[in-house]
Amino acid sequence: MVSRVRTIAFQGIEAVPVDVQVMVAPGKVGMQIVGLPDKAVAESRERVQAALHASGLSMPAKKVTVNLAPADLPKEGSHYDLPIALGLMAALGAVPGDQLADYVVLGELSLDGTIAAVNGALPAAIGANAEGKGLICPHASGPEAAWAGADIDILAPRSLIAIANHFRGTQVLSRPEPAVRAQTAALPDLADIKGQETAKRALEVAAAGGHNLMMVGPPGSGKSMLAQRLPSILPPLAPRELLEVSMIASIAGELAEGKLSDRRPFRAPHHSASMAAMVGGGLRVKPGEVSLAHCGVLFVDEFPEFHPAVLDSLRQPLEAGEAVIARANHRVTYPARFQLVAAMNPCRCGMAGEPGYRCARGTRCQTDYQSRISGPLLDRIDLRIEVPAVSAADLIRPARAEPSASVAGRVARARGLQRERFDRLGLPGIGVNAHCPTALVEEIAAPDAAGLSLLREASEKLGFSARAYHRVLKVARTLADLDGAGAVGRIHLAEAISYRIMGERLAQAA
Repeated sequence: MVSRVRTIAFQGIEAVPVDVQVMVAPGKVGMQIVGLPDKAVAESRERVQAALHASGLSMPAKKVTVNLAPADLPKEGSHYDLPIALGLMAALGAVPGDQLADYVVLGELSLDGTIAAVNGALPAAIGANAEGKGLICPHASGPEAAWAGADIDILAPRSLIAIANHFRGTQVLSRPEPAVRAQTAALPDLADIKGQETAKRALEVAAAGGHNLMMVGPPGSGKSMLAQRLPSILPPLAPRELLEVSMIASIAGELAEGKLSDRRPFRAPHHSASMAAMVGGGLRVKPGEVSLAHCGVLFVDEFPEFHPAVLDSLRQPLEAGEAVIARANHRVTYPARFQLVAAMNPCRCGMAGEPGYRCARGTRCQTDYQSRISGPLLDRIDLRIEVPAVSAADLIRPARAEPSASVAGRVARARGLQRERFDRLGLPGIGVNAHCPTALVEEIAAPDAAGLSLLREASEKLGFSARAYHRVLKVARTLADLDGAGAVGRIHLAEAISYRIMGERLAQAA
């Protein structure tokens, strides 16, 4: 007799159905697991046997064969422990197999029979709901899985004994409740920054339109402080965005106690990060920083200090909004629609261009340092600004700067206009101008005659690429939205072009 239990395998954030087939038959005593298991799955044999023994069940003195179908799909992770154990218990008559057929099961077993938390409970619950089934998951993962919907049947037991008692009717497991992470601290506020009015304006424009931003300035000018305050002026995650962000965090194991938060992600990897850490990958493919920053901010400090190959690996996610990890035996795709904020010094010594400072290496120090950033990557950054050193007059000024709440209100109004515009165009999945398809840019950001003349002249003098031309139009459209203007005027294009000029100088160095 063969008992069957449904579980899942993860490909990106998608849950792929897997059948756990357990057969107890005469033969050499022992358990064999087949179906392309990795080391963690193969070791589940020992955990399952110990957990069953701790729960008062003994392994049959027969041959136990466990097949994970489809057999050509690689199986990774420890979440196969619980479905294997329940399949074996069903084959022994300890739990009813017909009732297990209504559930998708995942969980890791401890040697004492308790069930430990695993990654991916939320995508698993969504996949189970799509199949019309319930979910059995660890107790610690229950609050996370409950976000998949109020109509899905979720069992979150603490141990194997609790599952058996539930199906026998002697102990009823209650449905877990969705949990929300309490925000223990307020986000850093823009009011803390003195001076840097130009940089604050660029930060507001970047937040309003979802544009990529690069800041160049000497050490101590406030570049990192500005970047850290960008989340304080961004709107909360929309329900669809919250679900996508939480699914990625669930796969990566970064949902603390299964609790969700509506704050946008802010990721700041160190410049020693490898390509696998940045875009995802590894022996067991995991989402990288670009995916963990989905719908949020990826802050890349000390931009030229990253390995050039790691920096260039950002080009495809910036353009396509997803990270594709290709392997010889499978291909995984993670969402990666993030907002890039880069910060860098003008040269290796950090003080190029500052009054009264002369670098010992001359202009070569600045040129060599900036050339570490490739031109194609710079072409994908919409706003490039210089952040000069803060003057003493700014530091001793008693007046408090504008708080983040005021700026966030203007950003929210501008984003509201953009959502309404894209909804009218039949593109409800697009929420900001930076993500507008190229085919529609000239329609939504058509400049007036004076603006078109300015844009033509600037394109000829600065040598804009086709991508740069359209990105200038997107920034100008955002500036018009901040002003509440229906049409893009010359003043909006002039400011948008000014944010591009410094980048063209860097591109020439690259």
